[in-house]
Amino acid sequence: MRRRRRRDLDTFSLSFLDAICCGFGAIVLLLVLSKIGEPRALEAARLDLDGLIVKLEEELNEIRGETAVLERRLRGRVEQISVEEALIARLRGDLSEIQGQYAATRQFSEVDDILEGRLLAAQQQLTEEMKRLQRQQATRRRAPSSPIGGIPVDSEYIIFVIDTSGSMQSFAWPTVMRKMTQVLDAYPRVKGMQVMNDMGQYMFSYYAGKWIPDTPIRRKAVLDNLSSWNVFSNSSPVEGITRAIRTFAARDKKVSIYVFGDEFTGKSIDKVVTTVDRINKTDAEGNRLVRIHAIGFPTVFSAGALGEHTGVRFATLMRILCQRNGGTFVALNSL
Repeated sequence: MRRRRRRDLDTFSLSFLDAICCGFGAIVLLLVLSKIGEPRALEAARLDLDGLIVKLEEELNEIRGETAVLERRLRGRVEQISVEEALIARLRGDLSEIQGQYAATRQFSEVDDILEGRLLAAQQQLTEEMKRLQRQQATRRRAPSSPIGGIPVDSEYIIFVIDTSGSMQSFAWPTVMRKMTQVLDAYPRVKGMQVMNDMGQYMFSYYAGKWIPDTPIRRKAVLDNLSSWNVFSNSSPVEGITRAIRTFAARDKKVSIYVFGDEFTGKSIDKVVTTVDRINKTDAEGNRLVRIHAIGFPTVFSAGALGEHTGVRFATLMRILCQRNGGTFVALNSL
């Protein structure tokens, strides 16, 4: 009985040890299997890292290339800015020089205007006897056979509206110069003058919208510039007349407009007459703000039959305007 129990105990002890050994064996096998798969994962991870490094190096090279391009562009911009800054510096120097010349010219002009104002004030303070002598002298200077005879010359301000078209330049310009001189001689002294072409463009842009002081130097400058004055014209005095009236007409000034021309290419004479009537208003005594005189040059007749109709229309228009605006129309029969 005692021997059987011991056999049972030995059997139980061997079975327990076998189980324990099997468990440890399984654990060791799992560890072995897991170590076998780990190098593959590490190899795959290393390959992925190598590919990422190659990609990053390519991106770095691309960025370096773009950086080089941008640096070249930046250097080009810097050089361009340097050139433009040098140009600006030169232009500023030129501007300073021009401003200095303009200031000096304007200073001389202002001094001249002051002197002219003083002379004009002195002239206005002449005694009655001196004024009478002056009128006699002016009368002697105007010959009875003067081609502007019959035109009142009591205006204080005169405006010349001159047709600068090709027909006038080609056929009448020497005669225009002579008639301009004769009109100026008929006014020994005025308070102001102005010269524009039939399109309303001023001869002297500095005096645009202002009166040119009457001095011997400025009269000579007007005639000198007139000899070579060649600006665009549409062979119609309407724009120049209306601009002169709108700009310079005043109740307290005696103003006369002298129109030198040969053609009227506009569509309607009546429309021009109506427009001038509207802007050149009359006072209580029926006097216009501005007198309109005109001298007609027969260029289109001298040049032949071509354009004869526009010459007749100019004469018709100016005869009506002069009659309605207190002036005189003189038609030359030859150049």
